[in-house]
Amino acid sequence: MITLTESAANKMKTLLLEKEETGVRAAVQGGGCSGFTYKLLFDNKKDGDRVIVDRDVEIYLDSKSFLYLMGTEIDFVDELNQSGFKFVNPNAKRTCGCGESFSI
Repeated sequence: MITLTESAANKMKTLLLEKEETGVRAAVQGGGCSGFTYKLLFDNKKDGDRVIVDRDVEIYLDSKSFLYLMGTEIDFVDELNQSGFKFVNPNAKRTCGCGESFSI
């Protein structure tokens, strides 16, 4: 299961109002300092996707990304030194300093 904080869900809903896409795709791809990087983009459901609905936001995941992101919480941070979506992944054994890549 992937969950959204209230802050993340509110930001996604606001941004989706301006888009043609129906939800958000959360994914993992190879690369970054620690081996994998997080990817978050507006998208529509594709064949084979797992669909999770949390706080009225549809989250689409391919089967590989689903395995790496199970239990992850997505937050939205808007502070003086950083602004954006943040993945809190209990499966990550190590993360890089920027918080955008991880290893299992």
